[in-house]
Amino acid sequence: MLANTLIVLVAAIHITILMLEMFLWDTPIGRRAFNLSEEFAQRTRVLAANQGLYNGFLAAGLLWGLWLGESGFQFKLFFLSCVMIAGIYGAATASRKILYVQSIPALAALAALLYG
Repeated sequence: MLANTLIVLVAAIHITILMLEMFLWDTPIGRRAFNLSEEFAQRTRVLAANQGLYNGFLAAGLLWGLWLGESGFQFKLFFLSCVMIAGIYGAATASRKILYVQSIPALAALAALLYG
């Protein structure tokens, strides 16, 4: 139960990221969330939308694993691992904040999944 609750949280985080990157990137909300200048946000909106789509795929995979119930264990394991790896890479190349927003919640969900 704890693992599934944490997985819902991780999926919700990625749906939020999808919304910010795909639809709100060049708005005041998106620029504030990612600390972007208006010019940079305008120039990079297509790239951000692509990133947002990938975050949506991560959320969809996690939700699919939940929908499958007990037989979705491997989906949950795979997509949580993907979230962690993406978060570590993002923290190393873009912003340390990504580690806290993305990787740590995924690690908590993964630990609960494996040991709960």
